[in-house]
Amino acid sequence: MSGYPVELNRPLVLADFVPTARARDVVLVIAGAGLVGLAAQVSLPLPGTPVPVSGQTFAALLVGAGLGWRRGVASLGFYLVAGLAGVPWYAGHGAGWGGASFGYVLGFVLAAGVVGYLAGRGGDRTPVRAVATMSIGTLLIYLVGVPWLMVDLDVGLGEAVRLGVRPFLFGDAAKVLLAAGLLPGAWALLRRLG
Repeated sequence: MSGYPVELNRPLVLADFVPTARARDVVLVIAGAGLVGLAAQVSLPLPGTPVPVSGQTFAALLVGAGLGWRRGVASLGFYLVAGLAGVPWYAGHGAGWGGASFGYVLGFVLAAGVVGYLAGRGGDRTPVRAVATMSIGTLLIYLVGVPWLMVDLDVGLGEAVRLGVRPFLFGDAAKVLLAAGLLPGAWALLRRLG
């Protein structure tokens, strides 16, 4: 049983037959989704737009960078599917299909994959690279969220940008800068710890 942590000096339980790496991946995927769900509850409505300000965008990008593209996509995919199944962990305790901000949730899956891919190639190791990586992720979220908003509200591109991008630019820039400090800082700490 190569790859399985089996001790022969005690009776075995089913968990002894779960490969350690697979169990770690499952825990990380679920924890990443939980982090995004928790961050989504930091949600404030903005006047003049149906899309709230929330912490889920920041968390989705961090999960992608921290878990890599495969686990990042799996984590945000789990977040999406669990929310569709009724887990009230979208912004403002939301769940289910549809609504003005649902396109952004779809964009989280794509962004986590791309951010995770870039992080796996060093895109989170320096502040400049992290700014570029997180900016690309944010742009991808907008590229999915804005067309959804256009369809959901039956508005044109200009109005969707006014409602779904402009009010969030300053906050998203702050999130990108925060990530640009956190991610390289985490790598520096890991190098120091050996």
